[in-house]
Amino acid sequence: MARYITISLDKRGVSCRAVLLDAEAPRTCQAVWNALPQSGSAYHAKYARNEVYTLVPPFADPKPGRENPTVTPIPGDVVYFGFEAWEIGNPAYGYEDSSEAHSDKGATDLAIFYGRNNLLINGDAGWVPGNVFATIVEGLPEMAAAAQDLWLRGVEGETLSFARAE
Repeated sequence: MARYITISLDKRGVSCRAVLLDAEAPRTCQAVWNALPQSGSAYHAKYARNEVYTLVPPFADPKPGRENPTVTPIPGDVVYFGFEAWEIGNPAYGYEDSSEAHSDKGATDLAIFYGRNNLLINGDAGWVPGNVFATIVEGLPEMAAAAQDLWLRGVEGETLSFARAE
């Protein structure tokens, strides 16, 4: 039986529904499902292009490892990244006030991709593959419009939330 999650930009009042890709990323899906709900400050990507994400404390134990990885996510992909502290703590990334980004335990990045031509590369570290664990099946156009608004008007005060759905 398919499992679904709801992903919301809370301040903007926009949500979408995604189906977990249990067959393609079973360890990641189980880790995320067991850790829901998750919520944190929303960020719009600087380098990856059409991405909105949040950073939360690491929750997977054990870590899922790499499965169903990509460096070129497509619109509707929902992606898990597990970062060590040394990978995400660079002040150039703009997380000065984020305790999640500066934790000695690292951070978990939960991201949605809403447009084409994304490339997961970091000038400091190179390729940054992530685990595609869900696909948005409802509400992508509305999330894309809200994400574009984040890019144009800023993310301050916005949260990105992930929860189990019926």
